[in-house]
Amino acid sequence: MFSEFIGKSSPKVKNSVERGAVKKFAEAIGDPHPIFIDEEVGKASRYCTNIAPPTFPRVFDYGEINGLELPDKGLIHGEQVYEYTRPLLVGEEVFCYSVFEKYTEKKGSSGTMGFITVVSYGEDGNGDIIFSSKQVAIITEAVRKGMMA
Repeated sequence: MFSEFIGKSSPKVKNSVERGAVKKFAEAIGDPHPIFIDEEVGKASRYCTNIAPPTFPRVFDYGEINGLELPDKGLIHGEQVYEYTRPLLVGEEVFCYSVFEKYTEKKGSSGTMGFITVVSYGEDGNGDIIFSSKQVAIITEAVRKGMMA
């Protein structure tokens, strides 16, 4: 059902690491570390500016993979892992996109579930990868039956 999307990607979308958004995000997750919100601490750091919390890319726009429609209900967030080559710097622009990496199915006691793996990337203006985010989503049996009907 989703196998046809393996290897397909979304177009790159430009995002900004805005100071106000980083501050609000840090406060929302309960991590008001000075490196995220205090401008003087950022200037004195080895990065010469503030950085964003590691999960900040969750708020970025990654575009859409053409034709991919995920269900509104019954989609479970299974796992998400971030990997960085360097921190996200406040004030920089990041070009983000997603790649549909894998789709598998597993049979269990409550029926067959689908597992979607999408890897999202953030690049700088030179095309160098700053971070990647691997996310696994689970599609429940009830939703799969509804999609096939």
